[in-house]
Amino acid sequence: MTSPSFSSNKTEQNAWRMFRIMGEFIEGFQTLSELPKGVTIFGSARTKPADPYYLAAEDIAHRCASRGLPVITGGGPGIMEAGNKGAAAGKGVSIGLCIRLPMEQGGNPWINTRVDFHYFFVRKVMFLKHTCAAVVMPGGFGTLDELFETATLVQTHKIERMPIILYGRSFWQGMLEWIRQQMELQHHYISPGDLDLLTVVDSVDECMAALDKLTPDHSAT
Repeated sequence: MTSPSFSSNKTEQNAWRMFRIMGEFIEGFQTLSELPKGVTIFGSARTKPADPYYLAAEDIAHRCASRGLPVITGGGPGIMEAGNKGAAAGKGVSIGLCIRLPMEQGGNPWINTRVDFHYFFVRKVMFLKHTCAAVVMPGGFGTLDELFETATLVQTHKIERMPIILYGRSFWQGMLEWIRQQMELQHHYISPGDLDLLTVVDSVDECMAALDKLTPDHSAT
């Protein structure tokens, strides 16, 4: 049987955890609420500055910022750094939603609007509440998590439909073919047309064409 003192300690810990979660939501909402929705760029933290994907992400972010669209990233190195760097160079709003991890050292230097998070799930809420399009560059588990979270919420109509752009056909094609063959055609785990939520591009120009109709929405909160 659980002792009263142990139960009390757990209750107190959970209470403080709830306050911390609420605090992160409040800070995120307050910091971002006055900004128009932005283009979120997801991708690997391990991508090097000379990598073509890094350079493409930087160019996409620069072009988005030049259109007046905020650019949102996870605030770390790699593709995230490229997105913030491009947005800053385009004299735009460069947002970093930074997660505290032992293996990553703070945010990159190109962020001009920053929010820090301890909880991944709070951070993901902030991403998707303030995003009008997602550009997904090649990446690992975290990138896939962000991709499928976005696609699921659009698929289930929890958020409005928006462009979800996968950059780099050679990287994504095998996964997309597996989804089509296994999830859609063989097992019917997704509906016909669900894959149409995703747009695959191979160049910055193609990506910007897919984002062509986006304009800053200053009424977004």
